[in-house]
Amino acid sequence: MTFWQQFSAVIARIPDAVTCVFQCVVDVLRETLSPEARRGVAFTSAMIALSAKMAKADGVVTADEVAVVERLFQVPPEEKRHVARLFNLAKQDTAGYEYYAERIHALYETDMETLEDILDGLFVIATADGSLHDDELAFLETVGTIFRLPQAAFHRVFARHVGEDARCPYAVLGLPPGADDAAVKKAWRRLVAEHHPDRLQARGLPADFIRVATERMATINAAYSAITRQAA
Repeated sequence: MTFWQQFSAVIARIPDAVTCVFQCVVDVLRETLSPEARRGVAFTSAMIALSAKMAKADGVVTADEVAVVERLFQVPPEEKRHVARLFNLAKQDTAGYEYYAERIHALYETDMETLEDILDGLFVIATADGSLHDDELAFLETVGTIFRLPQAAFHRVFARHVGEDARCPYAVLGLPPGADDAAVKKAWRRLVAEHHPDRLQARGLPADFIRVATERMATINAAYSAITRQAA
């Protein structure tokens, strides 16, 4: 079975009325898939469920939001109905987004890199319309707190996507302006190691999400190049 066939088979087993659909997905995964296959489906389900909660949190739910998720993951046409179903189940669920974030944190508690990847993907979805609304930022800040991500990690993700920070190479590397050469090189090497697409694949993230990681790597490398050019 392909990844998306595995995903669809899991979602097909979710009841129409369920509290915390993400936890239900995790329960089905434990019954049906190998540990290796679980990771990618769990990651994708977490992204879809939280993006649905984010769409609801900003107070304006449109048909475009699920389309953004589909583009992010490059969902095959024949599997889109299962993505839309999970999105709508999570959006309608009475459990708040904080509960979803807690369940996701519990699943990846010792894997801060994957939690940062999920937050990064949510920023991609939130800024797909060219801006980040206040309600969306508040949502993302709360999710980052529930994930126990360090403030520096949250700001680094923020800097890759939003406003003036997205154009500040030091902020993209998680550094204060004017950091010395040694600090710049150390931060760049660490980020390259953490976010290299090959490493994400080795951690079981879905291949379709690797495109986002590739774009992230390009942003990190561009920031490093900009700083080294300034120093030359």
